[in-house]
Amino acid sequence: MAYWLFKSEPGTWSWKDQVKKGKEGEGWDGVRNYQANNNMKKMKIGDLGFFYHSVKEKQIVGIVRVIGEHRPDPTDKKGVFGMVVIEAVQEVKKYVNLSEMKSNHKLSDLALIRQARLSVVPISEDHWEEICLMAETKSKY
Repeated sequence: MAYWLFKSEPGTWSWKDQVKKGKEGEGWDGVRNYQANNNMKKMKIGDLGFFYHSVKEKQIVGIVRVIGEHRPDPTDKKGVFGMVVIEAVQEVKKYVNLSEMKSNHKLSDLALIRQARLSVVPISEDHWEEICLMAETKSKY
C-alpha cells in the first residue's frame, strides 16, 4: 500500500463535497501538472491519502481511499492528463495545519513541504504514521 496527499481548494472541492459522494467516490480531475499526474499513475486501488484543504486553511481534514486507478481525465480536452477516483474514509479527529507539520522535525523532508505547489504528492509510511498521530486518527483502514 502507498500513501498520498491530495490538495484541494475548499471553495472548489471541499471535504464535505467529497463525503457527499459516498461510496461512489469522485474523480480527482483537473490536475494539469506532469509530476502530480505521474504520482496518480502510481496509485493502486486501496491506497490511502490525506485530504488537504489548501489556500487559506492549509490543513489536513480527512482520509481518502483510491477506488479507481488512473484513467483519462474527461475535463482535459487535449487528452494529456488523467485522474483517479477517491472516496472519503473518515474525517480526522484533529485537523493538522501546515505550520504544525513544518515544526515537526520528523516531517522535515515531507513532500508537501518540499514541493508545496504540487496538488498530489506521495507520503512515506513513516510520515503517514506521524501525521495520523498528530491528527489523533488511526492509520490503518
